[in-house]
Amino acid sequence: MNQARGAVRMSWAKRTQAAREGNARDAGSKILGGALTLLIGFLAGCGAGRPSKYYQLTVPPGAASIEKADAVPVTLLLGSLMTSHLYREDRIVYGNGPEQLGTYEFERWAEPPGELIQGVLLRKLRASGRYRAVYYRRSNMKGDFSIRGRLYDFKELSSPQLVARVTLELEMRNLNTGGTVWTHYYTHDEPVSGKDVRAVVAALDRNVQRAMDEVLASLDQYFASHPPK
Repeated sequence: MNQARGAVRMSWAKRTQAAREGNARDAGSKILGGALTLLIGFLAGCGAGRPSKYYQLTVPPGAASIEKADAVPVTLLLGSLMTSHLYREDRIVYGNGPEQLGTYEFERWAEPPGELIQGVLLRKLRASGRYRAVYYRRSNMKGDFSIRGRLYDFKELSSPQLVARVTLELEMRNLNTGGTVWTHYYTHDEPVSGKDVRAVVAALDRNVQRAMDEVLASLDQYFASHPPK
């Protein structure tokens, strides 16, 4: 009789232990499933974040090098524009007053501003047909004159009214003599015709086009008064 009772108790204990183990497995599965659900939801939320928008400056159509009959027989080499670290990145810069600057998180340039402006100048010079050749300056590239400069401002400015400011300075050196023979300083605040970033980009683009037109006209004046020998 005692043996039968012991067997019953042992069987009940085993069933109880098995039930506990099953409940523990079920609870663990539920916790793991809940954690996976939270992780998937978090990753999905990250993937559905606000997308970045990228902008670029206008370049002239048909910017292939076509030399005109009265072209200046020189080769120009374009160097990079030195600038602050803000303009060596692709974020669009804004200013609140003369001291405070910030950048937009999701509104960006396709390239850093110095490279964008350098590309516009190169293609405008080529499209003008006024020079025998125009290239980016490379270590193995030979030319007659080199143009380089510094970009000081390329930003939205909201005080006292919303404008797009561009300030830059260029210089040209004679590669035969090593002397600086031409400089051009430009600064202008272009009014912004809207209140969103797209309107600011359009104003900066207009400002750059105006700056490059001034640069080309100034170079024409220099070579007209200093014809290459």
